[in-house]
Amino acid sequence: MITEKAVQKRVNRLVAMSAELVVAGGGMAGCCAAITAARQGIKVILVQDRPVLGGNASSEIRLWILGATSHMGNNNRWSREGGVIDEILLENLYRNKEGNTLILDTILLEKVTLEPNITLLLNTAVYELNKNDERNIDHVKAFCSQNSTDYKLSATLFCDATGDGSIGFLSGASFRIGAESKTEFNENLAPDEAYGELLGHSIYFYSKRTNHPVKFVPPAFALKNINELPKYKILNPEDHGCRLWWIEYGGRKDTVYETEEIKWELWKIVYGIWDYIKNSGQFEDVANLTLEWVGTIPGKRESRRFEGLYMLSQTDVVEQKHFEDAVAFGGWALDLHPADGVYSELPSCNQYHSKGIYTIPYRCYVSKDIDNLFFAGRIISATHVAFSSSRVMATCAHGAQAVGMAAALCIKHKVNPAGIMNPFLITVLQQQLNRTGQGLPGIAIKHQSSIDIPTIYATSTLELSEISADGDWNMLSESAAQLLPLTAVYYQFSLPVLALQDTILRAELRYSRKADNYTPDETLELIEIPMMKGEQQIQLNFTKQFPRTQYGFLIFHKNDRVAVKTSRQLFTGITALFNGKNKAVSNNGKQEAPNDSGVESFEFWIPKRRPERQNIAMKIQPALKVYQAENILSGFTRPYIQTNAWCADHRDKSPALTFRWGKPQLISALTIFFDTDYDHALESSLFDHPESVIPFCVRNYALYDGTGNILFEKTGNYQTVNQIKLIQPIMTDMLILKVNHPSEYVSAAIYHIDIV
Repeated sequence: MITEKAVQKRVNRLVAMSAELVVAGGGMAGCCAAITAARQGIKVILVQDRPVLGGNASSEIRLWILGATSHMGNNNRWSREGGVIDEILLENLYRNKEGNTLILDTILLEKVTLEPNITLLLNTAVYELNKNDERNIDHVKAFCSQNSTDYKLSATLFCDATGDGSIGFLSGASFRIGAESKTEFNENLAPDEAYGELLGHSIYFYSKRTNHPVKFVPPAFALKNINELPKYKILNPEDHGCRLWWIEYGGRKDTVYETEEIKWELWKIVYGIWDYIKNSGQFEDVANLTLEWVGTIPGKRESRRFEGLYMLSQTDVVEQKHFEDAVAFGGWALDLHPADGVYSELPSCNQYHSKGIYTIPYRCYVSKDIDNLFFAGRIISATHVAFSSSRVMATCAHGAQAVGMAAALCIKHKVNPAGIMNPFLITVLQQQLNRTGQGLPGIAIKHQSSIDIPTIYATSTLELSEISADGDWNMLSESAAQLLPLTAVYYQFSLPVLALQDTILRAELRYSRKADNYTPDETLELIEIPMMKGEQQIQLNFTKQFPRTQYGFLIFHKNDRVAVKTSRQLFTGITALFNGKNKAVSNNGKQEAPNDSGVESFEFWIPKRRPERQNIAMKIQPALKVYQAENILSGFTRPYIQTNAWCADHRDKSPALTFRWGKPQLISALTIFFDTDYDHALESSLFDHPESVIPFCVRNYALYDGTGNILFEKTGNYQTVNQIKLIQPIMTDMLILKVNHPSEYVSAAIYHIDIV
């Protein structure tokens, strides 16, 4: 038994800890920053004020993780974010393709706790900060509500990924709330005058169907007269989770200090909506429905944004500005919501897309006021308009990986975060990020001088002269296109077509004005083909030479009387697209930009989701020679202007790559970048994905030395980046990598191999 006599007062237990980096905030950004830094060998303390990791993606809030892929509803091809966030999403797909956020919780906890360099503090909130001087943080204090312990956390560097900017605020760093005026950053989507209206919070609910009627008696605080809400007509008893993102409130309040009031209003709305669904008599077949879960904390969209060495703006996003210090990319729409949220008569959001992805400079992640402070997540240095795109979780996580890598470089080179702006260190940062899978657009992995450049031999190389006609007939109820990597030659295409009656088929070859975009805004040539009723083979002979090496769109215009044959074959860096709609991202087939908005009008050409996703069957002359073995050395780890991949011929039963050097090399490790279809969005929750492993991914492979000794073998791979560290370095003049085809419809493919 323990007894203590009364004293005047007591204090909580105090535990002092130190590390090289303290990351505050355990959302997707904080997790990815911490993991990246820890893997680079520095000590990290990750402080999270909730019982689980993941922030808005966790089981507490249950929002899907998305970024540049935008539900595959825009023109950003092969744009899924790489690195740690890709690793997490692929792990989640493998274990949890049904999108259960409880499983995602465990994956995040596992990823963090498996890193020996990370100390994780859950249920621990930062509440106080001390500085060495005006521009440097010495330590923060935090309190754990579960063990009544105070922590003093000292570090060389700090990363604020808290969402509300707890460390940045306490440090005195400059921040903004609300929208800038139109003139400050020349943003046409901004208001004429600065204002404080924000994007609001949301709370979701889940329902389930039982085998017996379930009554619902609403709590006294539930909102009455739901049918007076402007958007009540879109209520659907089958919708739940983050499909209810439009249940939003708080944009006219202080989204930091009035969060509890906002939460209560959202609870009133949610329980009022459920009362209306169950008891209004306006819905059929709801008797057996019951509430399974309602969020207890709101998902926040916007509060503080902190000022860094550069502030991202609308122009940067729309014009896809190239930054020399680019360390991340984004591609979600400029997604602005009315401040009144669910009570507004206005549309729940206005989304304006760019024609492609945009880069985010390193300077947006570095405080201009505090020398040892990084920002990550939604609080980075961006205007209100640009923030409406950069705020989404996959984009936040992608940038946070750059913070984690930069922190490790700061420790290694004994510089502060601004010191990384040295051109040499920025290049080092970009290269190290890409070597872990970041996939920065236009920046190739450079060959490492410690190893001579090898000569690469392949047992076979795929030459694409035909996409087999073994699929279904696809009616041209919407215009369709085959996206193909082309070069500056004259092309001919032959394909089977079915006409329900005599008609004319209009076919067009287009390309993007910007070579690395996938918006077909330039027409090379239009051909009109008279067709007779029935199945026939048509020939498309384009008389104009394709202008340059980049992707082209072979387009078949909408015609309800015509069907094209599809193929079950899947090819790396090739896909069929449709001038289709995706209401989830305000895509109605074409973006009609308001006058003087600073946004462009253009068509959307989007892929289908598997299993519906099939290529258009055709013969191609000349054959596409885009899968050569030397692509392995291009330094690109995804399609960029071309496929950038080696693909084996599917008839090759034992595909392999041989690396030869003129003299023995000391080799200790390899990193292999496989194809996990960066064009497929991997929403972490609610979606039921069609497979647990991306069908393009090489599952089984083995590495041998020149004498046939096996050095490494992997079975059942499902990750993009495979890092192989040999048990001990070897001297050899030859390596052989043998791979298996993923399936009978997909050839083995590799983007890049980094040998050190």
